[in-house]
Amino acid sequence: MKDLNFVDWGLVPYQNALDRQLELVDEVAADAEHRGYIIFCTHPPVVTLGRQTKPDDVTSWTGDTIEISRGGRATYHGPSQLVVYIILNIKSPRKNRGPQEIRGFLRDFETAIVNTVKYYNVESFGRSLENIDDTGVWVDSENGIKKMTSMGIAVKKWVTYHGAALNMTYDPKAFTGINPCGYSTDKMISMEELLGKPVAISEFKQKLQTELQRFL
Repeated sequence: MKDLNFVDWGLVPYQNALDRQLELVDEVAADAEHRGYIIFCTHPPVVTLGRQTKPDDVTSWTGDTIEISRGGRATYHGPSQLVVYIILNIKSPRKNRGPQEIRGFLRDFETAIVNTVKYYNVESFGRSLENIDDTGVWVDSENGIKKMTSMGIAVKKWVTYHGAALNMTYDPKAFTGINPCGYSTDKMISMEELLGKPVAISEFKQKLQTELQRFL
């Protein structure tokens, strides 16, 4: 089977990225030997409405909104984040996972991010933490448990798409006017806030790419 392809799209409008993802899903689904793609990018500010979005998730947000097919509720995407989309063929077994194992894919995705932020001495955890019943990556900060990474996927023809949004830099306007993933805005936290300084994004991408390759 072919290796995963890593692609960096840079800054790209959300709808354009979604259209490109769907093209890649069809490409991967048509080739049994194609493992898929891991894509890094960022977006201009937008709120996406997942399948579980509730009416009170969006309050005073005045920017663009897009209804999408991923799981989860409303959340924000913007330039302060690193977005990771994974187009992965899960129809066949992979490494320590069986065929069509969606939950296993999500746990591996979380673990790769957890291991990456550990390079920066940030201890984090995925859904397996006691009292956390929400996919993503969390930290136990001095102000309580906060969410550093929002995650939601969809699956078509046993190929995953959508992915994760990692909060990298502090942006006071991010998440305003919505209840991200059903939480208050102050539930979200960035790597910059955790470290007290910004992270070198290019270095972070390299470390995350390595960890994703290990698990996927």
